[in-house]
Amino acid sequence: MAIRSYRRTGVVELEELARLNMLPPEERLRRGPAAVLECPEMIPCNICVPYCPTRAIGMERLIDLPVVDWERCTGCGMCVAVCPGLAAFVVDLSGEDCDYVTVPHELLPVPRVGEEVILLSRRGERIGRGTVVRAWERNRTYVVTVRVPKGLGTEVRAVWVEK
Repeated sequence: MAIRSYRRTGVVELEELARLNMLPPEERLRRGPAAVLECPEMIPCNICVPYCPTRAIGMERLIDLPVVDWERCTGCGMCVAVCPGLAAFVVDLSGEDCDYVTVPHELLPVPRVGEEVILLSRRGERIGRGTVVRAWERNRTYVVTVRVPKGLGTEVRAVWVEK
């Protein structure tokens, strides 16, 4: 079995997520928000399963990769709040002139609604600016939804508040 590139780089690329069937179909993302669980390792974790209010996330065994039923998923963001690996996101490509991304945020300062933030890629690179449209907290993890430029919805994985 070939070594997966994220084991060398620490970055889970979209191609690997697609190969593992962990990406919602683009057509689904254009209809509204849906969870994207970027956890490609078979580790004993299933915290997202019982917290999903629509039961859209399932696992047969504790060490299986989570499977999302994207037709049941409402994009509520609960999986983002409870994922200890910060590997859950919500992507929404339904906007005409923008995308929306919901990310976990555990750094200070906490982004505020209406605030402009720097958008970071899955590699930690600056890729633009966005505006916070929602922020809420659960057990010291903030869940931040950001309006981002069209086309960046599948790339943004963190935000940085510039002070």
